This record gives sequence, C-alpha cells and structure tokens, in this order.
Amino acid sequence: MSSGPLLDTNSPLSAAQAERLNQALAGLDARQLTWLSGYLSGLGAAGTLSAPVQAPASGADTAFPLVILYGSQTGNAEGVAEMALERAKARGFEARLADMAEFGKKDFKAPANYLIVVSTQGEGDPPDTAEGFFELINGRKAPDLKGSRFSVLGLGDSSYEYFCQMGKLTDARFAELGAERILDRVDCDVDYDEPAERWIEATLDAYQALKGESQAPQPAAGFAMPAAAAAPSAYSRKNPFEAEVLESIQLNGRGSLKETHHIELSLEGSGLSYQPGDALGIVPQNDPGYVDEMLDTLAMDAEHDLGEGRLLRDALLKELEVTTLTRPFVKHWAELSEASELKRLLAEDAKDELRDWLYGRQLIDIVRDYPVTGIDAPTFVSALRKLPPRLYSIASSLDANPDEVHLTVGIVRYEAHGRARGGVTSTWLSDRVRPGDTVPIYIDHNKNFKLPESGDTPIIMVGPGTGIAPFRSFMQQREEDGAKGGNWLFFGDQHFESDFLYQAEWLNMRAKGLLTRLDVAFSRDQAEKIYVQDRMREKGRELYEWLENGAHFYVCGDGERMAVDVHNTLIEIAKTHGGRDEESATAWLRELQQAKRYQRDVY
Repeated sequence: MSSGPLLDTNSPLSAAQAERLNQALAGLDARQLTWLSGYLSGLGAAGTLSAPVQAPASGADTAFPLVILYGSQTGNAEGVAEMALERAKARGFEARLADMAEFGKKDFKAPANYLIVVSTQGEGDPPDTAEGFFELINGRKAPDLKGSRFSVLGLGDSSYEYFCQMGKLTDARFAELGAERILDRVDCDVDYDEPAERWIEATLDAYQALKGESQAPQPAAGFAMPAAAAAPSAYSRKNPFEAEVLESIQLNGRGSLKETHHIELSLEGSGLSYQPGDALGIVPQNDPGYVDEMLDTLAMDAEHDLGEGRLLRDALLKELEVTTLTRPFVKHWAELSEASELKRLLAEDAKDELRDWLYGRQLIDIVRDYPVTGIDAPTFVSALRKLPPRLYSIASSLDANPDEVHLTVGIVRYEAHGRARGGVTSTWLSDRVRPGDTVPIYIDHNKNFKLPESGDTPIIMVGPGTGIAPFRSFMQQREEDGAKGGNWLFFGDQHFESDFLYQAEWLNMRAKGLLTRLDVAFSRDQAEKIYVQDRMREKGRELYEWLENGAHFYVCGDGERMAVDVHNTLIEIAKTHGGRDEESATAWLRELQQAKRYQRDVY
C-alpha cells in the first residue's frame, strides 16, 4: 500500500487527525479496509460516527455473526466454505470458519447463524473427521438450536444411491433441533462450482435482508481504497492445463488379470504445484465409438447445431456425461418413454432392486432398451449432466520430480449385460492417448490426506492395488526432506510375480533404510486368500505400539470393502493389544481421526 496520504485536500479532518488515521490504516490489507469502509459507511448513514462502538447484545442482529460450518473429505466442501467466508467478509459480516471435526457442544451454546457445507462419501456416509459431529447432533446430548438460523449446501455425486445424504440429514436435523431454515437446502452434483456460488450469494442475501440491508456495504466517501492486487492467472478445474504425456508404462507383468499404467505428465510452464496427498484432476473425453453408437441409436445428426457453434457430436464427446447411469436420468427417461418398468423401479419400495438393476449398465442401455420416438437433440442433451473430471491420487513428489506429476491408473474393462464396457478416463488414457499428446489437468488439493508436519513422526501406510500411489509420493518426499521417522508399508494385490506394483522401488527403499517395514499380501498365490488386513492383524501388537507412540495411519484405495475391513481390523487390534472394549476402541480410533492421525483417501 502507498505510504502517501489517503485523504484528499477536501478532507474535513485536521492534519493531526489525518496523520493518526493514516497510521492506523497503514497495517491493514485490502480485505480489512473493505470491511472498515463498509462499517464506517453504516455508522455514517445512522448518524452515529461520533458515538463509541457498543458491543452488541448476545444474539443481536446488529452484529449478526455468521458461522460457516463445513464437513469435508477431500477439501471440496472446505473450499466452498472458504469462498463463503471471503464473500461474507466482503459484505461486512462478522464471520468465522468452523470445521465439523472441531465443533463440539460448547460451540452450540449461543444462537448463531449458520452457512453449512457438507459432503457425502461412499454410501451416504459423512466425512471421516465429521463422524463425531453427526453423533453429537443425533445423540441424546444433541444441542438446543432454538434462536439459530441455517442454510445447507450438500455436495455429492448423483451416480450414488444416497446422493447428498449428509446434506439432507443435516438440514432435517437442524430444523428438528429448533433452528430456523433461512433458505432451502441445495444439493450439488459433481459439477458444483456454479450452484455453490449461487447458494452462497442467495444465503448472504437472505441474512442481509434480516439486517435490513438490500445490498453489500459500500466504501465510505472520502477514502481512496487501494486497488487489490491482481490474482496471478492459474490453471484450475474451470481452466485446466494441457499437460504433455511423457510416459505411459504398463506396470503389471505377464499373466496378470489386471492392467495398471504408470503415467508421467509434464507441468512445465503451468505454474502448478502440489503436495504429497493431493490428487490430479483429469478432464477426459468419451469413447468416439460409443458416442457414434449413441447417435445411431437415437437417430440424431452428429452435426446438429446446439447453438453458439456447439455441434452435437462434439458436445457428447467432450462436454457431457454419456456413460454413467444415474437415478435422475432414469427418472427423466421414464417420463419421456412412459416405460412402466422404469417407473416401477423408481418407486420408493424398489430402491434395492433399482440399485441392482443399475449395476453394470450404462446410459446407452436405457436409451436402446426403452426407445423414445422423435426425441430431439436439445431435449436429450438437457437431461445430461456435464462430463465430470476424474481424480487420481498423485504418485510423485514435486521436489523429487520437478515439473512432473505421476499417476498410477488402473484400467477399467469389464463385460456386463452382453457388451464390453470400459472406464471413461482410464481407457481414454490407455487406448487413445499417446506420449506427446496432451490431456487437460488441474490440481485438486486434499487438506485431509497429508504427511505429518514433523519428519520425525512415524507413519503407517495401507495401500493395496492402485492405492499405493500416494505412498510413492509420501516416500519420495520423506527422502527429499531427510525425514527420520519410521515408514511402514502394507501393500496387497493378486499375484507377487505380476502385480507387485513398483516392486524394485520399494525394495530399494527398504535396502536403503528409508522404508522401515514392508508387509505384503498377495491374495491369489495360495489356496486361502490373504489381504492387507490379515497382515495388519498378524503384526497387531507392533502396529498398536507404533500408534500409541504417535504414528500417523493412512489408508488409500477401495472404500466400499477394503477400507471398511481395515477400519474394523484397527478396532480389533485396539481390543486385542490395547485391552479396550468395543466402545473404548471405537472412541480411540475416533480420536485418531479427529487429531488427523488417521486419514483416508478412498474411492
């Protein structure tokens, strides 16, 4: 900020007053000055500039404090909450950010005005660190929220049965506990940016209306506000970087039933940076053959103009989700086709049957099996959601691999309902993208899957299959940092000979002493299947001692089965080797989660 005077020659202030004011303003940044100007403007409009500032009465709307409360698994909900905080403060609200992981009953003591952002993971589960929060508000000691107000934004994925379930439960529970709903809940699909921004603005408008304000405070007259520093251009989800593919190497050996690729991408010239534990977002393209089959089935012209120069085939190829079959699309298609079978499956008492029916099917199946005569391109396109980016755990350290990012990608191929299927992004990367080509990417920062601050802290990593990816990143970074803490890895897959991903690297790390312990489980190399949780159970005493001595525990991979089994095994270990009962063992594990010593990156 300029060191010159902020007031012009027409200022009514004396030279001494102006000097004192300039000294007071010198240490404030642009955001603080914006708030102050709005505050002074409000006082001036009320004719109270000369009056001392009075502390508002408890719960009074004059101060109108906002609590922006979030529950986040990968950081998306936290990011929306941070945006809400910035917007609220720019409007002159007194606002604070609160993580559900750290929000207890005492924090509900006084009435407050909430903006709540919460994500849903898996089959309708809360974020790991928010489990204690949901136990609190749904338990016998739930807080009395009379006098509070709230609005909820849910983040989710409509391809899951329990879409935005935690947003729905939070909204209902806050109302049950006596809080006043200030705005209807908004449920966001994977393309959440625009609806989230609209929700923030609408909620702040609603709260502002309660204050008797129709718009955000304006800068006070007579003040020359410093121009905010222009944010550097950055590649992001909305503006991905075209990264050149440097390498694509199949990791599995001969005879493997799996296909896993190690992919290296260049970040040169992007300015992008990442930390171990972050994910890479890839904006994929649909299979051209699949798209053409869809067009043939619908009898639509590939060159149909959708407006603004958008052609139908290009939109289906690059912009729209045309494979994943979601309940909202089934509902939409049932209305168009008037198919009684689809309507029956959508009934409330057929949820389980619908889930089974959806499994393995894609959007083309419903279009083919329940045809709609005469449907036009705009009507069809309006029923589709945007093609969502796919997130992959980063498998490299930027310090160890400058200007590069590495991925470990499992290629999804299967047969179902009489046709070959494939994962949209994985088959695109393996079958149609070659070294020298570019793919659109961005960094998705995950604040809830991070190495300990101290390199002396030991870590335990459980990563079967492609879940090994972030731990390659962790170990590269620990080596670069010269970290002294112990490193224990549990890895599992089907066969030792063909599926020991990055085997040479892990053995080299162990030989150097970087990898303190290595336990592997190859499920198909013996008659009885052995998994990572079995190895954990075998080493239960040592594992419990590591955790009691401060180790951090990480899990990456399948969230539906593996991560659940690992979680239950930890409880079993705490009971067996810690002398705890079920309740105490569960509480012990919850404490590790809330302290961020137990972190999961599951999918």
